[in-house]
Amino acid sequence: MTILETIVAQKKLEIARLPKQAITVPLLQQAMRVRGERRDFLAALRKPIHGPVTLIAEVKKASPSAGLLRADFAPVAIARDYEAGGASCLSVLTDEKFFQGSLDYLQQIRAATKLPLLRKDFIIDERQILEAIEFGADAILLIVAILADEQLQHFHSLAREAGLAVLVEVHDEAELDRACGLHPALLGVNNRDLKTFKVDLATTERLKARLDSTTKTAKQPKPLFVAESGIHTHADVQRLANCGVNSILVGESLMRHNDIPLKLRELLGA
Repeated sequence: MTILETIVAQKKLEIARLPKQAITVPLLQQAMRVRGERRDFLAALRKPIHGPVTLIAEVKKASPSAGLLRADFAPVAIARDYEAGGASCLSVLTDEKFFQGSLDYLQQIRAATKLPLLRKDFIIDERQILEAIEFGADAILLIVAILADEQLQHFHSLAREAGLAVLVEVHDEAELDRACGLHPALLGVNNRDLKTFKVDLATTERLKARLDSTTKTAKQPKPLFVAESGIHTHADVQRLANCGVNSILVGESLMRHNDIPLKLRELLGA
């Protein structure tokens, strides 16, 4: 069993403990109204603060591949540092078992910052979309690798109609082709191979070229394109910008640095 399969198996156990509830668009829209203050995740990613790309900075304590990233983990302080350094949006890990995250972090960070927030988790049930709204997310992540086409379409539609942005994440050509069927406004490429955990920025370059070719032929509007994983230096950022990436999602290299705002500005070339 791969680590991704292990995570999904655990997620199914966690979801089984949630109250049974039918999730509809009106229910999600009502939850959005109760929470209040919609922050426009997509609009924030369209306005670079430093350099040619925008940055989604990730609040992440640990990961299965890298272990503990930061011993002095203070999620609210980290989020404020990201905001001060010029991040456009924040990604908050909410998976507890494998990433030592929490939905509470999402809620606390929303109260402490003004930036739009992505709930970063393994969403396999529509009840997790309701949770995301209730705890303060403005966007959710949908990982194509763990969802059937019917689930992908259903979750994407539910979230968009409720008023959430959706980052649709792919890892290879087959997943990219499936994602394009959604006509997503926001598309992410994870440079990490989920089987070997090897990271290669060429994955983004390859899939961006394929996407450009596909959208040109089909005359589809191009999604805002996000590169994820393996981004450690300004040279990495320049390389990704050169192939047409609009935004980057960075966690590990920021979380390991003693001066987070400094590292953030260094990545963006500010």
